[in-house]
Amino acid sequence: MGKIIGICNQKGGVGKTTSAINLSTYVAAKGYKTLLVDSDPQANATSGLGLDKKAQTKNVYDLLMGLASVEEVKVQGPLENLFILPSNVALTGAEIELVDTEQREFKMKQVLSAARDQFDFIFIDCPPSIGLLTLNCLVAADKVLIPLQCEYYSLEGISQLMETIALVKSGLNRQLETAGIVLTMADFRTKLTSDVISEVRGFFKEKVFETVIPRSIRISEAPGFGKPLLLYDETSLGAQKYESLAEEFLKREVGEAGSVAKIPHEIVLIESPEDEIQLAEESNVLQANDLEEEKTFNNTTVDQ
Repeated sequence: MGKIIGICNQKGGVGKTTSAINLSTYVAAKGYKTLLVDSDPQANATSGLGLDKKAQTKNVYDLLMGLASVEEVKVQGPLENLFILPSNVALTGAEIELVDTEQREFKMKQVLSAARDQFDFIFIDCPPSIGLLTLNCLVAADKVLIPLQCEYYSLEGISQLMETIALVKSGLNRQLETAGIVLTMADFRTKLTSDVISEVRGFFKEKVFETVIPRSIRISEAPGFGKPLLLYDETSLGAQKYESLAEEFLKREVGEAGSVAKIPHEIVLIESPEDEIQLAEESNVLQANDLEEEKTFNNTTVDQ
């Protein structure tokens, strides 16, 4: 039976969707059959994996409203073991329409229970808010993974999130646990980043992943091309850090890190020779700047 991991933080702009996309991609690349559920009406996880969110005739809204099954909504991702349940703006209406529905907090759990046996891991990209959609995700999840930006306001927000998780665990999902906290968007040129990391590690101890995700040009660029880092620039620092996070996550969950299989050319989303030329040009630009970015990161982390 697959594990359901909710990736959640009610504060926006903390790297939540980026972490959902890249963690699920690397877990899939290591041989685990993986489903990414986009439960955010902004549908950034959908477009971040190269899907046109406006073109999806069936999406998570249809699942929650009982209008479609997982098999009808499921879309093949860019890797053989990666699938996605896409979203679009229609999901915004679900929170309103579900208000008067019986067992409204359990809709996502009911939907995903039938799919658990088909996947090793199901990752849910939660909305950046504490509403009915997020509550559904927490009730459905076995564990919560929390991306935490290395900024002061993130420290204030996490206390509210931990209270919400505790309330859900006490009343709606007694099996809910914390999978861990991922420190994201770290800028080691600032003392604040080091202070936040020290404070978070001091309070949450072993719950905090060792891997720290840095601020990175490649991480910011990849969604615009509709690709996870593994397919956009697998040699970049950001890609290396997300692979390290996936290995650490798998060690916690299954006791082994696994290794990324060489990605067969045919499952990379290339549709024409023109696309190959474009990819080659992009690669040249990336390689021209990547060494400088990694050098900067390494220099600023020497004293950490």
